[in-house]
Amino acid sequence: MKSLVDTSLLVYRFDPRDPAKQRLAAALLREGVGELVVPHQALIEFFAAVTRPLADLGGQSLMTRKAAVERVERLQSQYPVVWPDAAVLASALHGAVVYGLSWYDAHLWAYAQANGIPEILSEDFDHGRHYGRVRVVNPFLDAVNELPQLFG
Repeated sequence: MKSLVDTSLLVYRFDPRDPAKQRLAAALLREGVGELVVPHQALIEFFAAVTRPLADLGGQSLMTRKAAVERVERLQSQYPVVWPDAAVLASALHGAVVYGLSWYDAHLWAYAQANGIPEILSEDFDHGRHYGRVRVVNPFLDAVNELPQLFG
């Protein structure tokens, strides 16, 4: 089953501040080649997040701008990328109103909704909730919180 990847999964892969999330993100991204889809929005947010100076890293960023550009290019070659279009915009506007999502979350959800991707991997939504035809799974929760199959 195809799953849309939220930005945090991409960032955790390179963030040493939470080793457990870093290991899980690395495994999910490695094992998900062929099943994971990356939205254009996540690539933009990834670049911003990994190049921003972080106080708890002494003002250093997770990556240099050059390394971040190379990583975004590599992500584009490893995973299918979905791009914004009129259907994504219309879905995002609908999601923001109907579900009360923030603009960025509504836009992320809209990529999945408009492109027929049944699942989003994200910790920023309610785990297990369906938004339209899309179910959200937080891959960082314990296995105890695992969901049943999408359409049993």
